[in-house]
Amino acid sequence: MVTPRFADVATFFRLPIIKDLNQLDYCLCGVPWDGGTTNRPGARHGPREIRNASSLIRLYHPISLKSPYDKFNIADIGDCPVNPADLHNSLKKIEKFYLSIIESKTIPLSIGGDHLVSLPILRALGKKEPLGLFQFDSHSDTWDSYFGGYKYTHGTPFRRAIEENLIDPKKYVMIGIRGSLYDPNDMKWARQQGITIITIDEYYEMGFTEAMKIVKNTLGDTQAYLTFDI
Repeated sequence: MVTPRFADVATFFRLPIIKDLNQLDYCLCGVPWDGGTTNRPGARHGPREIRNASSLIRLYHPISLKSPYDKFNIADIGDCPVNPADLHNSLKKIEKFYLSIIESKTIPLSIGGDHLVSLPILRALGKKEPLGLFQFDSHSDTWDSYFGGYKYTHGTPFRRAIEENLIDPKKYVMIGIRGSLYDPNDMKWARQQGITIITIDEYYEMGFTEAMKIVKNTLGDTQAYLTFDI
């Protein structure tokens, strides 16, 4: 180590900042937008704070003793452009930005942002064919609408994605679902689509290994989007 972890410009995992996607295999990108939240705001500050926190991460995995940076070209490409005053304009900006990433054949790792940012990302990634989806979450985020029929919130992205044929519900696994519901039928639509739902109680009972077998068998060889909602 030459530079202490608390020094220099904060980037994801202290990686270099490289804007030229043609140089990269993977890129880390911030999506600082939370215009879809219906309760607690502040996720727009997530990318900046995660950059700060990730400066503590060292290069090598303690079990495999491998570093992904030895095999792949990975860099922080900065933040996706957003419009904090306009939801639909932000969705368009995010989609356009991710289309440029896909065109370069670079694989993106994204830091939000509320969960609605997944929808424009999926519009870019799933434009040619539907993707599988692997979701770690407390809530399904497959609600239809909020507050008088509003369709675009942090609780609706994957319902919109299924409706737009961006993801295949038969290749969709969500793990960790828990907590109170608005209505007894809140999960009915998701189950009717064929989504595989593993609640947190079911996960604790079956354990990690069995849960991952279900994920592997459900997704198969399908290209998939992985999302972890905090």
